[in-house]
Amino acid sequence: MKRIALIGECMIELNGAPFGDMHQTYGGDSLNTAVYLARTAGKSAEINYVSALGCDAISDGMIARWHQEGVSTDLVLRDSSRQPGLYLIQLDDQGERTFLYWRNQSAARYMLQHPDFTKVADNLTKMDMVYLSGISLAILPKEDRQQLIGLLQLLASTGVEILFDTNYRPALWASAEQARECYQQVFSFTALALVTNDDEASLWGDSNEEETLERLKAAGVRQAVVKMGAKGNYHEDFTAQTRTFVATTPVKQVIDTTSAGDSFNAGFMAGLINGKSPVKCSEQGHLLAGTVIQHKGAIIPAQAMAHIQFNKQEPALCEH
Repeated sequence: MKRIALIGECMIELNGAPFGDMHQTYGGDSLNTAVYLARTAGKSAEINYVSALGCDAISDGMIARWHQEGVSTDLVLRDSSRQPGLYLIQLDDQGERTFLYWRNQSAARYMLQHPDFTKVADNLTKMDMVYLSGISLAILPKEDRQQLIGLLQLLASTGVEILFDTNYRPALWASAEQARECYQQVFSFTALALVTNDDEASLWGDSNEEETLERLKAAGVRQAVVKMGAKGNYHEDFTAQTRTFVATTPVKQVIDTTSAGDSFNAGFMAGLINGKSPVKCSEQGHLLAGTVIQHKGAIIPAQAMAHIQFNKQEPALCEH
């Protein structure tokens, strides 16, 4: 059994129209991936979430729900002086979303300053893979961010595989230059980078996926996935010098694109953990993401995924 740790922040999610119908749940990019990975990886992996919550009733409820999803919360710290962050999702007629956040004093932002974080760091040395996103880095104070990058580099040097979704959100960074500097540090020891073409264009000025892949290779990444939304994705193994494009299957009706990239990552990682080819991993990612975007919210009901069979054959690939 593989041991996987995912680092980040989960917040209270409000989904709906202000002063209208409002649905409360929870979500956060790394937590979304953790839940979908726990649902899809089966008994081949132990999924651990690394974060900090408060000691309030909502935090207790989150912990209970994650247990129900099969996500281990042994590495979730509890902070008696802080609570989870909060975000509001508003959707337009095409299912595209905008966000409002209240997270500056969240417990997760200060997790590395928690007196028990040293125990968490020790447990991370026992993992096979550690996953994080650009948001996992961006929410931290500058000194804590560098501390986490140093810890990840140490883990990588001992054989722990680092998986990194850049998930660039400009509002969380002091500047684009700061984000690029941090990302470059992480790329240097990243086993698998999962990036989105729009984010890469915004942060680095990449004009196409070829530029993105070449830049990631030069930065030291061993394997990379470039996600292109409805078009599909590229996967490249820079060591083996193989590149594959996998198209998506069209979705009839997009309801909510929240967590599309997070769920793709989970589907891809589930395949990776089970030793599947990059093509099959990509197909699983598309199948899961295509299901998620047909429902509201970051984490859809488990029964909405009942039709997904990851061992069946899926079409469409082009080798380059």
